[in-house]
Amino acid sequence: MTTSTTINKGDRLLHQNVLGSRRFSNYWWATIVTLGASGFLLAGISSYLKVNLLIVSDPTQLVFVPQGLVMGLYGAAGLLLATYLWLVILLDVGGGYNEFNQETGTIKIFRWGFPGKNRRIEIDSRIEDVQSVRIAVKEGLNPRRALYLRIKGRRDIPLTRVGQPLSLTELETEGAKLARFLGVSLEGL
Repeated sequence: MTTSTTINKGDRLLHQNVLGSRRFSNYWWATIVTLGASGFLLAGISSYLKVNLLIVSDPTQLVFVPQGLVMGLYGAAGLLLATYLWLVILLDVGGGYNEFNQETGTIKIFRWGFPGKNRRIEIDSRIEDVQSVRIAVKEGLNPRRALYLRIKGRRDIPLTRVGQPLSLTELETEGAKLARFLGVSLEGL
């Protein structure tokens, strides 16, 4: 669920860091898209200027209209996508933490969002308002395995990261640990 879970202060504070966009897979795809798009753009420019700007091939033999032009447009579109991917990683969209403090009786869920007035997403609540911890499992082509916090008068609040689904044992362990810490039931098993 998280990159790290910390229980301290005499087992009265549970702090869980949630991994956002700074995952290895996001770095991998941003790098691949950047390299591929740069190659396409340089091939399009090489075909226009008739100067080889690439190491691996010689795109000067391409006719600029339509092949070089289309390759340049694919490269420009790919670089826009790569820019978006790198910005999401830089801003760590989806990253944050879950904090459950029994001393003060509060819960704080924090996530980073996209830039704007709602960049900081903070949900504060009281521990006594928690009804249960819910596990949601959906198998199939697009599997989803997540933990939710069910609070009186609110929609269920997701606690796990978005993206790669957790293993069932890890999900059950984290859910049981949280339910035990909060003194509520665990639903959805």
